[in-house]
Amino acid sequence: MVVGLVVLAVAAALVLVPWPDEQEHPHAEGNLRRLADARGMDLGVAVAVEPLAQDSTYQDVVSGNYTSMTAENTMKWSLVQPERGGFDFSGPDALVDFADEHGMSMRGHTLTWHNQLPGWLTEREWQEEELRQVLQEHTEALLGRYQGRMQAWDVINEPFEDDGPELRENLWLETMGEDYIAHALWTANAVDPEAELYINEFNVEGGGAKSDALYELASDLLERGVPLHGIGFQSHFVHGRVPDDLVQQMERFTDLGLDVAITELDVRIPEPVDRKQIEEQGQEYRQVVQACLEVERCPGVTVWGAADHHSWVPEWFPGTAEALPFDEHYVPKPARSGMVDALSRRPGGGPRSDR
Repeated sequence: MVVGLVVLAVAAALVLVPWPDEQEHPHAEGNLRRLADARGMDLGVAVAVEPLAQDSTYQDVVSGNYTSMTAENTMKWSLVQPERGGFDFSGPDALVDFADEHGMSMRGHTLTWHNQLPGWLTEREWQEEELRQVLQEHTEALLGRYQGRMQAWDVINEPFEDDGPELRENLWLETMGEDYIAHALWTANAVDPEAELYINEFNVEGGGAKSDALYELASDLLERGVPLHGIGFQSHFVHGRVPDDLVQQMERFTDLGLDVAITELDVRIPEPVDRKQIEEQGQEYRQVVQACLEVERCPGVTVWGAADHHSWVPEWFPGTAEALPFDEHYVPKPARSGMVDALSRRPGGGPRSDR
């Protein structure tokens, strides 16, 4: 029994040992961000308010490794306008101020979505003109407050059904019709004309009917002159299923004249997780960053969370874990090394001489 406990203790200790190429610093600060800056890439991370305010190590990981931040939850309707006309900007202010203080750009997330809406918005029926006015008020308050401080906004989030090409049944579609998408983009552009405006979607990275439907939507909007500037590939991948044709799928949309960003990257691994899978995950992170580098109009990659214990994955996908480049102790994993490797290569694919 004692021998078994010793083995378990040794195994647990091994988990905390930094990977060999990440031992130069407890949180491997600086190098990754420097490489992203050198390549002109926005390397971002989704940030939550509470750990940013309370955890100095969390702050170090965010500011030491990334060049941009996305508001993970605090800019969503239920948090920023819990009562009609009653706005709470304390969380968004904290994130935007932190980004400014640390020389980071900022991405807003999100303006219209089917989820995380306050009860006052969902528990009554609206006439179209009433709901248009509500959206106008919200956009003027939120986007107007941070006008000139936000590089991009996810204006339309997940407009399609999870697995199909149909537009998702939601408050906006049911009340305002399919044109809610164009209306929201026009409204956002009028409030902050300098911000890049995105449609953000998942399950489109490997092609298929949903990707085709998004392509047709984007084409139609552009033909009508609607201010759409980019497509966000959320890229919530499962280990072993990162599409080999990611570059080609991104270029479909860039050929329309749009930017395509990787906006919510994580790679979840089915449990039990072993060291080999973690190493393979590092190559998958390298693959995704390399894909962005190969696409001329890919401005950047955003990782969806600072460390594994702040990830949404275990709650939403039980039986999977270890989705991010830092573990629950903020120890960097091969996923971080994979991003470093991709950013260290010259555009032609050869290694940089200063690595």
